[in-house]
Amino acid sequence: MYFAKELLEKCSSLRKKWEDQVKKILSRQGERKERFSTVSDHDIKRLYSPEDIKDLDFEKDIGFPSQFPYTRGLHPTGYRGRFWTYRMFSGMGTARDTNQRWHMLLQNGQTGLSTAFDFPTLMGLDTDSPKALGECGRCGVAIDTLEDFLLLVDRIPLGEVTTSMTINPPATVLWAMYCAAAEKKGVALDQIGGTIQNDMLKEFIAQKTFMCPPEPSVKLISDTIEFGARSVPRWNTVSISGYHIREAGSTAVQELAFTLRDGMEYVEDVVRRKGLHPDEFAPRLSFFFNAHIDFFEEICKMRAARKIWARVMRDRYKAKEERSWWMRFHTQTAGCSLTAQQPYNNVIRTATEALSAVLGGTQSLHTNSLDEVWCLPTDHAVQIALRTQQIIAEETGVANTIDPLAGSYFVEQLTREMEEGAWEYIERIDDMGGMLAAIDQGFPQMEIADAAYRFQTQIDSGEKVMVGVNKYVTEEAEECPLLDIDEAVEQGQLKRLAETKRKRNDRSVRTSLDDLRRACKKGENVMPVCIEAVKNLCTVQEICDVYREVYGLYQDPGLF
Repeated sequence: MYFAKELLEKCSSLRKKWEDQVKKILSRQGERKERFSTVSDHDIKRLYSPEDIKDLDFEKDIGFPSQFPYTRGLHPTGYRGRFWTYRMFSGMGTARDTNQRWHMLLQNGQTGLSTAFDFPTLMGLDTDSPKALGECGRCGVAIDTLEDFLLLVDRIPLGEVTTSMTINPPATVLWAMYCAAAEKKGVALDQIGGTIQNDMLKEFIAQKTFMCPPEPSVKLISDTIEFGARSVPRWNTVSISGYHIREAGSTAVQELAFTLRDGMEYVEDVVRRKGLHPDEFAPRLSFFFNAHIDFFEEICKMRAARKIWARVMRDRYKAKEERSWWMRFHTQTAGCSLTAQQPYNNVIRTATEALSAVLGGTQSLHTNSLDEVWCLPTDHAVQIALRTQQIIAEETGVANTIDPLAGSYFVEQLTREMEEGAWEYIERIDDMGGMLAAIDQGFPQMEIADAAYRFQTQIDSGEKVMVGVNKYVTEEAEECPLLDIDEAVEQGQLKRLAETKRKRNDRSVRTSLDDLRRACKKGENVMPVCIEAVKNLCTVQEICDVYREVYGLYQDPGLF
């Protein structure tokens, strides 16, 4: 028992006196609302006390940092040893444009890189595809060939700086380019570090940038996990992402449950398909969470995530190594919480969300820029977002002690409620036959859609407040400077792509694509042939067209 019997009896006596006072006040004046709840609509009680956590077991449920189940964090000294990685998400225009932004961020104190790709690249298309018309460089950087990628990483010390790449259907191709670029720069594969998002299950659930059907998509992910375990040991070959699940409108519990169940699906596939033991690859699995605006809910979600994953890996999958039990995660503040109205309010939202990520124990963090509702971030807005992290780290004092909210009656009870709610979802998905079966039945998709609808009705009715949107609205339009991607960017990219295709060895291209096609049909690991293909200047679309040809093209059943 967490508290002594005498303390609980005293607490009960004090509670009765307090409740009598509350009744007197409520008889004269009501509270602000009839019901209080989190942004996810999770009920919040008026008061939390030792009685709420009386059955918690300190060792089992809370413990100390670096001790199972890691509720309080993975490392013995927390941020007293080193701060989280400042990893600002950036990508725009051409590879050279993004390279300049990267260097600006590194000069301003960023400690890790993160790459946003444009929509054609995300979908496995080249800039010269008719489907890509008008999209070049508009929501991220345009990458067609290895030559673009070499410009992207120009003067970046690949053996020293870790790089995250938010790429999913063509993840094998972009990672192959990173590996090939490292080799060309004289950096061995066992020296490079970073992350590819490479999480297709969350695409089918939420983000909807998909290419091939679920089963072969998961096979490609298992290929990368196997190749990374054997050849690129410092690389996180999947970033199992709840961020986009939350952006699609899920609750915090849904984000937690669906993300962890996706991770379990990948573990099971690698064990079954590749014959690897979890300890051979689990230490390089990473996660990616959303830090939404409800401060305590997000902190508790992250604490619960570590607890659940540790128990899953140790008890369900029989991993023996402690690092296999760790949940290492990146966090991004919530894009869906930002508003086009009164955009400078977004600075406050981002700061609050970033603080929750830090108190939740994140390993790296991206802070959104105030103008992201309007456009790709300007240099000035990005600098403010980066400075937000640096002020939290260097000025506020929150990094001076580890998990400072531990022991709070509210925090510990809400952490437990997050954990219990997630387990309920996980068990329902298990009963369906796993996440692939659940996706096929539309279960997570409908749960998210229902949650998004409930939240929007609460905004529309005023039950939930968004400052500047449904309360404290001003008539004057408040604008901010915009970053514009000129049409000349597309023309320049098309010219470079045409020149690359003109000068490359067409026979080597055909041979590489034939080798890839053969590997796909035989069920072999595609990564070695994919690296060779990008070295021979095969384009993103040419490689992805092989995947589409062999594996087929997926269409969301919800759209037809």
